[in-house]
Amino acid sequence: MKAKIIPVTAFAQNCSLIWCEDTMKGCLVDPGGDIDKLMHEVKEEGITLEKILCTHGHLDHVGGVAEISAKENLPIEGPHKDDLFWIEGLPEQTVQFGFPPTESFTPTRWLNDGDTVTFGHVTLDVLHCPGHTPGHVVFFEKKSRVAIVGDVLFQGSIGRTDFPKGNHEDLIHAIKTKLFPLGDDVVFIPGHGPLSTIGDEKRSNPFLR
Repeated sequence: MKAKIIPVTAFAQNCSLIWCEDTMKGCLVDPGGDIDKLMHEVKEEGITLEKILCTHGHLDHVGGVAEISAKENLPIEGPHKDDLFWIEGLPEQTVQFGFPPTESFTPTRWLNDGDTVTFGHVTLDVLHCPGHTPGHVVFFEKKSRVAIVGDVLFQGSIGRTDFPKGNHEDLIHAIKTKLFPLGDDVVFIPGHGPLSTIGDEKRSNPFLR
């Protein structure tokens, strides 16, 4: 699996363009906005999009989902159904944060812990990691040892839990029981900021001591 990070929106959210090198079929993970920019990158890399993946329902992660899905006729997979209230509230979120208008959407497939997602010859494991939002999921690709973790974990920090239905204890539990066992060598792509590894965060992240 190959991955390219494309920061989008005023929140510099890391949208991930991921693809199978054998087939050049791929996905956009968390296309939060700046749709023209995203589709330019897809074309530049010569990728055929198969689907859209969502880690959670916050505006900066899913603001472009409905439009891209409609224009490109793409299915939407994720997040977990516990984030339905966030997705239904997208029109109100756009007003609150001054974003361009966007529609809510219904995922083609809600995801649960233990599910898998496929595109090309690539299979991603799905980990339900609540805390930042109740329906947050993480995508893990075993062969490349890469995890796309959304706003669960960052370099030197963790996701906020002061949003509606956020829970600090759930977040720490998810990080330690779902992400740590993946292995210290695993590189993760966070929803904002630079990449890191699970091992580095276990050793130095002040929120996880």
